[in-house]
Amino acid sequence: MYETNVFGVLAVQRAVLPVLRRQRSGHVINVSSIVGFATAPGWGVYASSKFAVEGFTETLATELAPLGVHVTLVEPGFFRTDFLDPASLNTDVEVIDDYAATAGAMRDAAAGLNHAQPGDPAKAARAIVEIASASQPPLRLQLGADTLQAFEAKLDSFHKELDAWRHVALSTDHD
Repeated sequence: MYETNVFGVLAVQRAVLPVLRRQRSGHVINVSSIVGFATAPGWGVYASSKFAVEGFTETLATELAPLGVHVTLVEPGFFRTDFLDPASLNTDVEVIDDYAATAGAMRDAAAGLNHAQPGDPAKAARAIVEIASASQPPLRLQLGADTLQAFEAKLDSFHKELDAWRHVALSTDHD
């Protein structure tokens, strides 16, 4: 998973960035995922690979902006593709009862979600093509109502936790 999702993306970037830097224009579009920002039980390893893509893509955006090169993270939710097919989605044969309500529930739900996902791949492709030529493209492009809902919930949770523990964060500076 890391070979494809992380190291593969980095290899392509290493190949194309010299051209983009030289021409002082272009647009890098990296594909992340709904779980690259707001993870869910059962997606830990996949999510961690997409978190890595998020991290180096955000950094790349700050490094390339002065050179006139745009960078966008595409963050799709669940789209009606073969992603959840048994040939694509590998699960361990061992089932651990302690995870039945979390990762186990996601494993069980995946089969029922397969080919019933809310996202339309053709519409996603059109959205990506549209931002590819935008004069001021976004750093992040969330695709799908499920992604927006997950992102908003995580941001709300993040802000609540930040406010609840702000006093501890502030207490660690030098007097």
